[in-house]
Amino acid sequence: MIGPQAQESFEQIFFAAARTRLVTDPLHACEITAAPGEHARGEHAVLLTISSMQFRLLLLLHIKDDEATRAYYLGGAQGALADAFMEFGNLCCGAMNQHLLEHFQDLGMSTPYALDSQCLQHLRELKPDYVKSYALTIDGAVQLGATLCVCTHSPLDFVTARDQLSAAHESAGELELF
Repeated sequence: MIGPQAQESFEQIFFAAARTRLVTDPLHACEITAAPGEHARGEHAVLLTISSMQFRLLLLLHIKDDEATRAYYLGGAQGALADAFMEFGNLCCGAMNQHLLEHFQDLGMSTPYALDSQCLQHLRELKPDYVKSYALTIDGAVQLGATLCVCTHSPLDFVTARDQLSAAHESAGELELF
């Protein structure tokens, strides 16, 4: 069971991380809106996880391999969009991990990996306590999707203060050594 304050905290942590780490320039806007149901945009999904003794968080970032997305994340360079995008996804997940470390000391983070977006239909098999999908528009042109899924092992509730989220925005995402 996940409490309402924890649900809101996970969402706010994701919003702060997406707005600062999924953009190629800090001046670019990242608009985030709730998406109905298990909404997925694009044929690729990048999966990242953060795990603790109390919960497992899965973040699926959905991307379309279209001209606008390729231009934004590859900047005209050749290569696989999913590979380039995984770096941004990893930065976003790392920022979320930093926020969550304020509440949970035993976190582990996976390396990102690409999946077909059809995997979203199998999330229910994990019996999640919280699933929410979002539509993201970056710099007015790039359309992404995101699904936040949290599975808990015990009752979970915590509160993240909004001022803590804005303070982390100032961090440059330095490498952490474990």
